[in-house]
Amino acid sequence: MAYQPIAIQEPAPSPATPAPATGRAAWAAGFVRIGAALSSNRKAVAGVLILLFFTVVAIFAPLIAPYSPSAEAFAPGMPPSSAHWLGTTSYGQDIFSQLVWGTRQTLLIGLIGGLAATALSVFVGVTSAYLGGMPDHVLSVITDIFLVLPALPLMIVIAAYEKGGGFWVLVGVIVITGWSFGARQLRPQAQSLRNRDFLESARVRGETSAHIIVFEVLPNMVSLIVAIFLGAALYAILAAAGLQFLGLGNPEDQSWGTMLFWGQNQEALMIGSPLWIIAPGACIAALGAAVALINYGVDEISNPALRGRKRKKKVYVVPNP
Repeated sequence: MAYQPIAIQEPAPSPATPAPATGRAAWAAGFVRIGAALSSNRKAVAGVLILLFFTVVAIFAPLIAPYSPSAEAFAPGMPPSSAHWLGTTSYGQDIFSQLVWGTRQTLLIGLIGGLAATALSVFVGVTSAYLGGMPDHVLSVITDIFLVLPALPLMIVIAAYEKGGGFWVLVGVIVITGWSFGARQLRPQAQSLRNRDFLESARVRGETSAHIIVFEVLPNMVSLIVAIFLGAALYAILAAAGLQFLGLGNPEDQSWGTMLFWGQNQEALMIGSPLWIIAPGACIAALGAAVALINYGVDEISNPALRGRKRKKKVYVVPNP
């Protein structure tokens, strides 16, 4: 039997992995990747639209709300009508106006609380990973202590001690109890970048540690930082609503949590004003769902398992006759 030689073609060498971008270009590239991931994900697009709707309502609350949210100028316990879309409270206040004005503080708590908790997470997690040694050990121990502390009892104790403190007390409580999880997520990724060649080049150029962290390390972690911010913002919204519902916020503030507090305190379900509780509860659920949907789109950048779930085309192999 004669054998025919078969030519074996050498595989082409794979191109070298390009070095990560640095500086302002890396920040821009990171946000471009996030925008592309969000625009190509239907769930993320839905979340962005919901969040945009609430943002518009918060900005234009004085124009959208037909009445003052605190004005006791109507008959108490009125059912929904053309004049009062969601009825009135037991104090004669318009529920729809309270719902519209409450959007502003709820979003501000989510934004400021999420940003502050994320900034603290980035500072502790990235700094400890980059510096190493004793600073890493000390900061890791502090992070572990806050991780094992029960968040809900700690929030209740702090908020109860400063009862009636209002907006900034809620933000402070949320930041204190919500930064450690993000720091624990950021630390291992920062450690994986610490000895990369582009960081060694920056050290040789004489760049300071602060410059290297801000313009070399953090730009290559944009997707994870944004995901941590979204999780912290969602935590802030839910935690603030829960504390206000328990009466640990300022009851005079206009927010969805204080609406739940007053509705429960006045037994809204029993007096025939269920929308006093249902409306803010539904808005909190919708806002939380919007943040979660956006976070799902951002996760596709840093999580290969999610990118691999996209439907693949079927390939049919037809055997030769």
